[in-house]
Amino acid sequence: QVQLVESGGGLVQAGGSLRVSCAASGGTFGWYGMGWFRQAPGKEREFVAAISRSGSSTNYGDSVKGRFTISRDNAKNTVYLQMNSLKPEDTAVYYCAASGGGYFYTAKEISEYDYWGQGTQVTVSS
Repeated sequence: QVQLVESGGGLVQAGGSLRVSCAASGGTFGWYGMGWFRQAPGKEREFVAAISRSGSSTNYGDSVKGRFTISRDNAKNTVYLQMNSLKPEDTAVYYCAASGGGYFYTAKEISEYDYWGQGTQVTVSS
């Protein structure tokens, strides 16, 4: 059983940057592809970014391409999401998730993820 704990959320002005982190425990971190999703009030949970077990493959949602970067540190059992050029529409609760899968595979669907964190709030003011 993998436990995931997000941190680093907060309030930032439009155009600013923020990095959120997700620390994993209770499992072998390197066995899991990792992903970030977000959910704004009244909206469905949305795919943001994913990184493969190897760390060599990444995938991004169209709305964040070129602005967000996902990375992982297997030695620290942590996945990061660096968010630059933030917009008010990026305001949401950000969730990290863990998925079993191939070494180079990046999962984009909610149903592919087995474990979820509790989320961290990111608010971007205009």
